[in-house]
Amino acid sequence: MTLATSHSFSWSCSLTDEELERLLREDVPYFDLTTHALGIGGRPGRITFVTRHETVVCGTEEAARLLEKRGAVVSAGVGSGTALPAGALVLQAEGCARVLHEVWKVAVNLLEYLSGIATSTRAMVKAARQVNPKVQVATTRKVFPGTRSLAMKAVLAGGGVPHRLGLSETVLIFPQHRAFLGGLATCIEQLDELRRFCPEKKIAIEVETKDEAVAVAVAGFDIVQIDKMPVAELRETVAAVRAAAAGQTVCIAAAGGITPANAADYSATGVEVLVTSALYASPPADIAARILSTGPEAVP
Repeated sequence: MTLATSHSFSWSCSLTDEELERLLREDVPYFDLTTHALGIGGRPGRITFVTRHETVVCGTEEAARLLEKRGAVVSAGVGSGTALPAGALVLQAEGCARVLHEVWKVAVNLLEYLSGIATSTRAMVKAARQVNPKVQVATTRKVFPGTRSLAMKAVLAGGGVPHRLGLSETVLIFPQHRAFLGGLATCIEQLDELRRFCPEKKIAIEVETKDEAVAVAVAGFDIVQIDKMPVAELRETVAAVRAAAAGQTVCIAAAGGITPANAADYSATGVEVLVTSALYASPPADIAARILSTGPEAVP
């Protein structure tokens, strides 16, 4: 079934059926010994997932697909990105006890971890935009290995955007790159060559001081990413860049140490982008999974 959503994005599964199957096999490599030993596997039942606190839900499409792959029928649910109050229904399905118990923990783990990231992202975006309505919250590729597609879905569901999905798509020059170029001045000299080589890309560079930020902005870099700068100093740096690069379109991003707790302060400096990895460490949402019998008879 198509899950109802209050979000404008039309969501699909972030994982293929093969990837979902691997998750199930990790938890149920052969069969569910407990359910089999009790002799209840064929009895019909219902599983419901319900929020225990205010939650921005994410992962319902994956959870629903897991249930459907094992033969359960999803009868109700909401799409990723939906904000729910405590006690609200996230997802419901009917099937035999064997299927419901096999999918139970894998599905609730996906829902809790992804909804935790989505909920924190929504809170961070809200806090940042209360003082700077146009600011974007962008998350890095510093994510637990193997979980990038799921993490990105959760960030998007919460209203954030990806900073970089991988090294192949963007040009971002770090001090670690400049170590092989002889310094910032040489890097600036190569800007025109970079534009010829990557005519469809914006050229970004990370700096750590006000003087560096002003220098690269005046030189014509499209994006100036300022790393680990305290709020007061960042505010002065943003003002200096705007003044020095007047008439030029320069996007300023702040990175390093930005969390939901200080997002509003950093947003108030006037940057366009807040770059963060903190959202990946968000506490999981608390979602109750309830399994009930709906009759004594066996399901074929």
